[in-house]
Amino acid sequence: MSGVVDLAAVKAASEARQKAEARPQAGPGSRDAAPGARLVFDVTEAGFEADVLQRSAEVPVVIDFWAEWCGPCKQLGPVLERLAAEYAGRFVLAKVDVDANQMLAQQFGIQGIPAVMAVVGGQLVPLFQGASPEAQVRQVLDQLIEVAETQFGIVGAPVEPGEGTAAAPEAPQDPVLAAAHDALDRGDLGGAIQAYRNVLSDRPGDAEAKLGLAQAELLQRVQGLDAQTVRKEAAEKPSDPRAQIAAADLDMVGGHVEDAFSRLVDTVRRTAGEDRDAVRVRLLELFEVIGADDPRVVAARTALARVLF
Repeated sequence: MSGVVDLAAVKAASEARQKAEARPQAGPGSRDAAPGARLVFDVTEAGFEADVLQRSAEVPVVIDFWAEWCGPCKQLGPVLERLAAEYAGRFVLAKVDVDANQMLAQQFGIQGIPAVMAVVGGQLVPLFQGASPEAQVRQVLDQLIEVAETQFGIVGAPVEPGEGTAAAPEAPQDPVLAAAHDALDRGDLGGAIQAYRNVLSDRPGDAEAKLGLAQAELLQRVQGLDAQTVRKEAAEKPSDPRAQIAAADLDMVGGHVEDAFSRLVDTVRRTAGEDRDAVRVRLLELFEVIGADDPRVVAARTALARVLF
């Protein structure tokens, strides 16, 4: 049960920040209000010691490291939040925005997002990195809960349905988009892809469907890939478009957005003809995964233009 981070150092840093600055007071109904009584809550560097380390003596605390720009995070986050409600107190979910809490991400050795870890009885338990199908997430959570109960004697307190979750009204959903999102959450990537394509056939400019389709297609492409083999081949064949495209997909799923973009821009520089066009098209597809307004996309578009023109 040893981890990759010195939690004592994290605790000390958290205590120092608590002394240096007063913690913001969250308003009623907000997600990070009273984290001790909630199933899903935001965590800052200042509050880590109380909200995670101390809480982990009572219930497994799953930590979701995410960022607003991260497309795979937007797919995984709702799955984790829904499962936190479904498991009804057997674990709680702490959300860490790595952009707002860079020191905390460094202390945990986060190399790519989304990254999911847990703390049980003050001990770090690395779980997984990158977006995963819901079935695999459930399996990991079940194993975590079993470890917490058998090795630490920690059993989360059950809550009544609706307790510990924010009482926010839900906006009405487009039923076609909702079906596509549900398929994506279930890991039915083929069904999700077809559903998003159906939406786009009627509404070609639908930004939400474009994002969902790009994410689903990315996840489908990396299914069954052996990461070690793909990266070895990419290192040995820097001008091979197929090898670099596959490695860029893995970079993207792992949250290494800039690495994926720079890899493909460099490959465009090295190639010509149909090979160059294939790499360029994949790069444009990856832009869709995180959205055109993301600063990383803007920078990569500029770099691509310099290579092409």
